[in-house]
Amino acid sequence: MTPLRSAVAALCILVSAAMTSPARAEIEEARDLMESGKFEEAKDALWPAARSGNADAEELIGVMYAMGLGVERDDQRAFEWYLRSAMKGHPGAQSGVGWYYEIGRGMPAPDLVRAYMWYTLSAIGGDPDAAISLEEVVKKMTAEEIEKAHILVADYKVWMYPFR
Repeated sequence: MTPLRSAVAALCILVSAAMTSPARAEIEEARDLMESGKFEEAKDALWPAARSGNADAEELIGVMYAMGLGVERDDQRAFEWYLRSAMKGHPGAQSGVGWYYEIGRGMPAPDLVRAYMWYTLSAIGGDPDAAISLEEVVKKMTAEEIEKAHILVADYKVWMYPFR
C-alpha cells in the first residue's frame, strides 16, 4: 500500500470513529429531548459538544436561542452560535446566518449581500431550503449587490468547499 493510500485509509478510520463518537449520541439524545419539548434538558445535553466545537450542537444551540426554546430568546447569541457552526460548513447554520442577514434581526440593518452569500453556501452544502431562500432574497437585490455577493461566494467557496 502506498503512503497516500495508507493516509487515506487512516483518515477514513478516524472519520468513521468520529461519526460514532459519544458526541453524536449526545446530539441525537438532545434532538429527541427537543422533540419532546424538554428544551432545558436538551440544552444541557448539547452544551458540552457545542462548547467543544461540534457544528451540529452549535447549530442546535443557535436554534434554541433564535426561538427561545429553553432559554430566553437572544438574537445576538443565536447569530453567534449559528456563525460558529456555519464557518465549519454546516448548511443549516449557514441558512440561519443568511436569514439573520436578510431580516436584520438583532443587527443594525439587513445585509442582503451577505444573506445571498450564506444562502448560496448553504445550497452548495446541500440544504434543500436554501434555494428557496436564495430565490426570495434575490428579488430584493440590485444587480450590483448580486455581483458583490458572487465575489464573496467565490472567496468563501474555495475555502469552505474546496472540492465542489
